[in-house]
Amino acid sequence: MKAAPPPAAPPRKLIASSKAWRWAIVVGVAVAMGIGIVLMFLLTQATNNRAFYERNYGRLFVLNMVVAGVLLAVILWVFVRLASRLRRGKFGSRLLVKLAAIFTLVGLVPGVLIYVVSYQFVSRSIESWFDVKVEGALDAGLNLGRATLDTAAGELAGKTRNAASQLAETPDASAGLALERLREQMGAIDMVLWNASSQMIASAGQSRFQLNPERPTPQQLRAARTQRAFTVVEGLEDPAVVNTRDARVKAIVALPASNLGLLSETRYLQATAIIPPTLVANALAVQEANREYQERALAREGLRRMYIGTLTLSLFLAVFGAVLLAIVLGNQLARPLLLLAAGVSEVAAGDLSPKPALQGKDELGGLTRAFADMTQQLADAREAVELSMEQVSAARANLQTILDNLTAGVIVLDEDGHIQASNPGASRILGLPLSDRQGALLRQVPGLESFGAAVQQRFDDFLTETQIIDHWQQPFELNLSRGAEAHANIVTLVARGAQMPGGARLLVLDDISEIVSAQRAQAWGEVARRLAHEIKNPLTPIQLSAERLEMKLAAKLPDPDRAILAKSVHTIVDQVDAMKRLVNEFRDYARLPAAQLKPVDLNELIHDVLHLYVREGEAAHGAAQVPVRVELDAACPRILGDAQQLRQVVHNLLQNAQDATEGRPHPEVVVRTQWSETSHRVRLIVLDNGSGFPEHILKRAFEPYVTTKSKGTGLGLAVVKKIADEHGARIDLKNRVAEGVIQGAQVSLSFAVAS
Repeated sequence: MKAAPPPAAPPRKLIASSKAWRWAIVVGVAVAMGIGIVLMFLLTQATNNRAFYERNYGRLFVLNMVVAGVLLAVILWVFVRLASRLRRGKFGSRLLVKLAAIFTLVGLVPGVLIYVVSYQFVSRSIESWFDVKVEGALDAGLNLGRATLDTAAGELAGKTRNAASQLAETPDASAGLALERLREQMGAIDMVLWNASSQMIASAGQSRFQLNPERPTPQQLRAARTQRAFTVVEGLEDPAVVNTRDARVKAIVALPASNLGLLSETRYLQATAIIPPTLVANALAVQEANREYQERALAREGLRRMYIGTLTLSLFLAVFGAVLLAIVLGNQLARPLLLLAAGVSEVAAGDLSPKPALQGKDELGGLTRAFADMTQQLADAREAVELSMEQVSAARANLQTILDNLTAGVIVLDEDGHIQASNPGASRILGLPLSDRQGALLRQVPGLESFGAAVQQRFDDFLTETQIIDHWQQPFELNLSRGAEAHANIVTLVARGAQMPGGARLLVLDDISEIVSAQRAQAWGEVARRLAHEIKNPLTPIQLSAERLEMKLAAKLPDPDRAILAKSVHTIVDQVDAMKRLVNEFRDYARLPAAQLKPVDLNELIHDVLHLYVREGEAAHGAAQVPVRVELDAACPRILGDAQQLRQVVHNLLQNAQDATEGRPHPEVVVRTQWSETSHRVRLIVLDNGSGFPEHILKRAFEPYVTTKSKGTGLGLAVVKKIADEHGARIDLKNRVAEGVIQGAQVSLSFAVAS
């Protein structure tokens, strides 16, 4: 079943968004109208109060532009939305566009007519408020004042040049008296004689009473030297704060060269005179009048722009109101039809979500409510189905999680034996990735041919029999070896089968290899006890009888017979010793005492055991000497163990390692201890560079009488396993593999440390 697409929006959300949209429109219109009214009030105040207008001109202009821009953006946005709805072919778009166009024309044509007439009226009225003749008269008066000041400056410059010619031959020492005389003749208020470095030589007038008189700049001196005279009017820079008595004119001229010395430098004469106060007052009055007139002329443009902006804003308000009215009325007419059309389209597309409804009392509102009730019922029904599907999916996910984490293997087969599903446990037990074999026959999977055929036959027999129980169960032994070696990897498992609904077949597998191995170990223990009891007692009389026969008959027989007797007795005694050793090993395995756990230094215990393997010339017990390399971790703490049993563990592991390396080119055995702070355990590792363990031995290495030695009993590792279990130690057995080649074997035990 194809799932329906998700609903576009719940009904409540649609109704809420529609209400929010209407409120937004109402609030926006109210704000725009309020701002327009405020602007018109401010403009009215500005025309009656020039100071208020001048202070708030910038703010009024910016506010006008902002409101106009906002209204223009809203109008453009409304038209873009209408165009988008029309382009998408949405139901009711043509009606909305037609209504918007009609109301826009109704509001736009009168507004444009009023706008054009008002624009012409405002432009012509404001221009008539200012007279061009007044502006010309003010410019003439301003030019007259500037010419008068320039004339006064020129007269002072001429007088200063005449005075400079009189001072040309006057030495610096007597220049002060000459300056005072010349100042009185010229009517100046101050005269100063400067050298080329702007250092004062002599002065007369106000500068005599100043500690640091104002010095002429190098540019002023250069202008006086090149232009014959430099003049400047001071005190008129800021007309708002000027004092008519502070206005003055300053002239600087260069003195003609004198004959007082060849190395004399150029000197400059500076004269300062007061400008008549009446002249200053008249000039300032003309300048202030011209400034005010220009400011008002500039304000004329601003006022004209303000009125035009207000008219433009009024036009925008009219157009915006017309468009908004068209949209509102169009929505009132087309909204129920749009809701029904949208709902029918969604239902046709498979969307059965609840639809919005109108609360109006007319027939169209009732139709939308009936349609919404129908879709609500459909939505409730689909929600119930989806809830059921979610519950089924959750149950299926939980079942899959359980199957994935089961140690037992689970395989689902069809009636013909094709694999439909399997869990990781089945792949682990059978040693094959069954997930890659889905759809294949179980009896055709490589390595499982006989097993698959037997399972298929067992299902067929079970389904044809009178079923007393609802499942069948049968043990199997599988050879999971992928090589040419026979019986390399034997797995014992129990298979259970049952019929599933729909004809499918359920196969459950349990690997009982470890259980069988434990049962074998227990059986061997019982055999060991009986061998120790039944065989050991006759061995001593047999050995003693053979030795007594040799002692009694040796002297009575000829030499050839005596040699035969000695050889036979020796054979009997050797075989009896071998039988005793065998019985003793079985006895030790069967009667291993309970471990007495005490703190033991594992490194020291290993050193004690290794003394048996270090002899001069030959190895212990007559075996070939194999080097034993010791790598002990000095940080190892004491462990909990039975020292006697741990010695037996080390001895058995070393003996097996030396036997495994016998005949190798460079035999070596390594005994290693490691302390792990993370796991808080001590590891004992014995490794060799022998041939390693075959795969079938690794599976059953700790069972009695499982060995690779031709003369061994296979009890060494079995005893080590029992002792490890007594100590609560973890034991691991594996081959050392490098680049795909077995490089030897490794046995490791992990012990808990003493608290």
